[in-house]
Amino acid sequence: MGRKVLIVLALALATAGAGFAVAASDGDSAPTAPLAASKPAATPRSKRGPLRVLKANPRYFTDGTGKAIYLTGSHVWWNLLGGDTWRAACLPIRPGPFDYADYLNRLKRYHHNFFRLWTFELTHWRECDGKDVFVAPHPWLRTGPGAAHDGRPKFNLTRLNPAYFARLRQRVALARRKNIYVSVMLFEGWSQQFAARPWRGTSHPFHAGNNVNGIDADRNRDGEVTEVHTLRDPRMLAIQERYVRRVVDTVNAFDNVLYEIANESGTFSTAWQYHMIRLVQRHQARKAKRHPVGMTYQNPHGRNDTLYSSPAAWVSPAGGFEFLADPPIADGKRVSLSDTDHHCGICGDPHFPWTQFTRGHNPIFMDSMDGDRNREAIRWAMGHTRHYANRMNLAASRPRPDLASTRFCLAVPGKEYLVYQPGSGAFSVDLRAARRALRVEWFQPSTGKRWFAGVQGGARRTFAPPVAGPVVLYLTPA
Repeated sequence: MGRKVLIVLALALATAGAGFAVAASDGDSAPTAPLAASKPAATPRSKRGPLRVLKANPRYFTDGTGKAIYLTGSHVWWNLLGGDTWRAACLPIRPGPFDYADYLNRLKRYHHNFFRLWTFELTHWRECDGKDVFVAPHPWLRTGPGAAHDGRPKFNLTRLNPAYFARLRQRVALARRKNIYVSVMLFEGWSQQFAARPWRGTSHPFHAGNNVNGIDADRNRDGEVTEVHTLRDPRMLAIQERYVRRVVDTVNAFDNVLYEIANESGTFSTAWQYHMIRLVQRHQARKAKRHPVGMTYQNPHGRNDTLYSSPAAWVSPAGGFEFLADPPIADGKRVSLSDTDHHCGICGDPHFPWTQFTRGHNPIFMDSMDGDRNREAIRWAMGHTRHYANRMNLAASRPRPDLASTRFCLAVPGKEYLVYQPGSGAFSVDLRAARRALRVEWFQPSTGKRWFAGVQGGARRTFAPPVAGPVVLYLTPA
């Protein structure tokens, strides 16, 4: 029996008010097969522009067309600086040359449309496997005279490095060709606090032994340079501001840009991060295009309230494994990019993209680019959520855990419902707002199979999935 016949049969059942009935299977597609019809209708590029918060539903961005833009994707540490991968935290990653073009192709294969473009302020550190990591280029030229702690010439912090900004521009441009959004990371705070000693202090360009300008971030000689993410030193701040303005000048012309102030800087950085957010916003105000600026979790002991009180347009909150399994509803105060990096690092399971999606968040994944089966399933699950996001009227959708007994439901009541069942067995959906028959689509994430049927609205209905295990239920007008 052909697929078109099955769909017609399912619609006929729904129109006749036959109640729930599984029509048939869509075949034995592999879980890594992209779902059909996963792209939204094409919009002429001339009508699109940089992302901005969608006023009709501020859980998402829009590109100026009025359509909601759902962001999801994987990110890796070495996608801007350095030519090789490295064994970060001694994960089972094989070091070797990093192929940026191949990385973008991987994201497209998984149907991702977003990643964080990582920067690092440290020039050198030693990983827990005893291997040294060197990253370059950096924003400032290394002119000397004299050698820095890593053995290379000292930095001249008054001279910006064209090679850094050329690479930045090139990588954003290549992502744009693939229709992938890029969060340009301006500063990196985790390594300044948690990289091994002495490298987390002595490898920063603002350490006195690493520059020819007399800049000394470690004035109290405690071996730390966390002062660089504060407003204490006007000279350091001026150098940082000049760098930030150059970044904005370099990539402002591209529509696929977002900005992130700093990855996991400490709570001491709040005033400095707020200052930098406003700096980017002011500098963009003079430009033809304006891009959203984000603030991410402050490590350790950061509070999500600090992010939501910031001038940022988007945030990456934290909440650990509890947030992954049962996230709070995204209330629309800021666009929320729920990143496993800020919850628990390289972690999560294939439920994570669906739990975040149905609660109004945009899920992103801290990846390791290895062949682990669990991580592979997460990558595909993110792409599958985007498939449904593109098919839904996302601008009108709201997280509605009250409408489904599974509590994972994104809906336009009466018109459209997407429900995730993370467990197994029957569950109920409140369809009292639906005054007509609905088309039923089941999707099994682990296999890629789909089934079709019909159901009559007007009451709370019980749905028995056609298979055991996690499933997605998608209801639309018949």
